[in-house]
Formats: sequence, structure tokens, C-alpha cells
Amino acid sequence: MKSETELIEHALNGDSDCYGQLVERFQHRLLAAMVHVIGSYDEAEDVVQESFVQAYVKLHTFQGNSQFYTWLYRIAFNNALSRRRKRRGEISLEQNREVTGSDPEDGHESPDEPLMRQERMALVHRALGRLSEEHRKILVLREMEDFSYEQIAEILDINLGTVRSRLSRARSQLKSHIEDLQRDG
Repeated sequence: MKSETELIEHALNGDSDCYGQLVERFQHRLLAAMVHVIGSYDEAEDVVQESFVQAYVKLHTFQGNSQFYTWLYRIAFNNALSRRRKRRGEISLEQNREVTGSDPEDGHESPDEPLMRQERMALVHRALGRLSEEHRKILVLREMEDFSYEQIAEILDINLGTVRSRLSRARSQLKSHIEDLQRDG
């Protein structure tokens, strides 16, 4: 199996099969990430496909200063945000359920636990929707995608201190929104 660097080099030299291997390596992870960002599985599929095409066209600009996935994620993230700005609609509860799904039951939980978990997830998603775009995207990158602070700084093109302060404010605002939503019930 070729390394990521070898696949990129071969793809740059015209070997489309090698680029296809890169797509296969990262498409599921990227799709899962974009579903969290954009809120719709169908739109996330479109964003991922568009992003892989864009990455292929721009592959010569990849400098190798970061991991390929980080570079690809940034392309997809920007595409998702552009698409989201265009649609600016609210995500319905049904769409939210489609996005979050429900975790499989493990047999040790009470019968109402899956419903309670789904309600908590819906509450968090509604609270996320109340955040500013800059706070929402930083929380998604850190908490849902588990990117390091350094990777977030690179993806968003901001300094490390800004990542830390935005993340702190975003967490505080999210907590406040969750409390408000629980109170308003």
C-alpha cells in the first residue's frame, strides 16, 4: 500500500488511480465531518464530491506543510460554509434526526434511554444553531472532529490564541443556549 505522499506524487504525475485511492481513504471521514457542519446528509455528499474535484484541480498547490486530510478538510469546510450561507434555512427536526440518527442499543440501557439521548442530541444541535458561525465552526472542529488547536488554527487561518479564546467563548455560549432551551422546554 502506497503512502499518502506517494499517492499524491503519483496523482500529480497523472495517475488518476492514485487520486482515487486518496478519495477512498478519506471520503467516509470527510462525509461524516461535513454532515456535522452542514446539517444534511445529501448536501454533505454534494459538498464532499465537489471538494474532492476541487482538491484534484488544486492538488499542485498542496505544499505538504500539513496532512492531506487537513488540507482537504479545509476545502470541504469552506465549501460547506458557502453552501450554508446560500441556503440560510433552519434545519427541521426531521432533518436533524436524519443527521444525528440514533445510537444502537446495547441492551443495558432503559427502554427510554435512546429517546432521551436523541432529545439531548437535538437540544445540542438547536443550541449549536444559535451560535455565531465562527463559534459553531470552531466547536465542530474541536469537539466533533477532534482536531488539535494547531490544526484548527491552520484550517481557519487564525492564530493559536484566537483558537483558544473563541473555543472558550463558544463553549460558554453553547452552555448558556442549552440552559435557555431547557428552561423554555
